[in-house]
Amino acid sequence: MKMDETTIVDTKTIIDENMKKELINVSKDLEERGYEPVKQIVAYLVSGDPGYISSYKECRNRITKFQREEILELMLSSFINK
Repeated sequence: MKMDETTIVDTKTIIDENMKKELINVSKDLEERGYEPVKQIVAYLVSGDPGYISSYKECRNRITKFQREEILELMLSSFINK
């Protein structure tokens, strides 16, 4: 690439990929602790109460850094576009 060329960065794709990786990692950590990650994440997304997500390995803090609507949009897009 030449220095005078413009690079286009798709920030939405980068954010979505980061969110997806974090959700997968949170899910693994919750499962490691003996929780049912799908049920916990769904309860959080529906209710908005972060108390549904365990604080184990900072799972609660890691998932709440994303907007719930963004998580739902990513999940639904992944489901519909398969």
